[in-house]
Amino acid sequence: MPNGTFVSYSRVSTIRQGVSGLGLDAQKKAIADYLNGGDWELLAEFVEIESGKHDNRQQLQKALHLCLMTGATLVIAKLDRLSRDLHFISSIQKSNIEFVACDMPAANRFTIHILAAVAEHEREMISQRTKAALQAARIRGTKLGNHGNLTNTALKEGRKLGVIARKKKADTFALQIAPIIAVFQEQELTLSQMTAELNRRNILTSSGKIGHWSVTTVRNVVIRIGSLKQSNHSLTENPT
Repeated sequence: MPNGTFVSYSRVSTIRQGVSGLGLDAQKKAIADYLNGGDWELLAEFVEIESGKHDNRQQLQKALHLCLMTGATLVIAKLDRLSRDLHFISSIQKSNIEFVACDMPAANRFTIHILAAVAEHEREMISQRTKAALQAARIRGTKLGNHGNLTNTALKEGRKLGVIARKKKADTFALQIAPIIAVFQEQELTLSQMTAELNRRNILTSSGKIGHWSVTTVRNVVIRIGSLKQSNHSLTENPT
């Protein structure tokens, strides 16, 4: 039976998956099933919307930081939710952060290292196949890019993508904190009470700071969560 303190981490690849719960619910259920029984405490839940090939994931870094601060164990539904990169998993192991994958709870550090190596090899094979396809396209005379296309229109598009990226980051954080806010709302806590409780629990803010929650930031997060729920409802009512 699991014992001690835990920090959970779940990941989906797209905003729509995160809002709809596609894949996310299954991960949370796997974690809940693993933690069923024993004497344990779940300090926080972190949710990431990011491709698995990227290792600079902010929510994962926050989860790892909280584990380092509290000595908690990182719990994930499946090993591939953490990373397919061998060196990345190795760095976590060297940091002495304990983590457990619900799909292989009995696995030790050696077996996880081997499995990560296999997963990384598969990713490298996919990358090689992609490069070969691009090279074949170049041989056929296909133009794959032109730096001279950086017109004012392209720059405006770049700025627009920046806005989208910031919104994605805010949405991701709102999804991560939503379960905690939901409990507070069930308890009918005021915004001031929520703020005090978040700071008391050492829950990280969106900028990764501890003890920096304010009534304004809590209000903004609550509003964003409500907006995401409304969007999810619209997607359910009008699926594309």
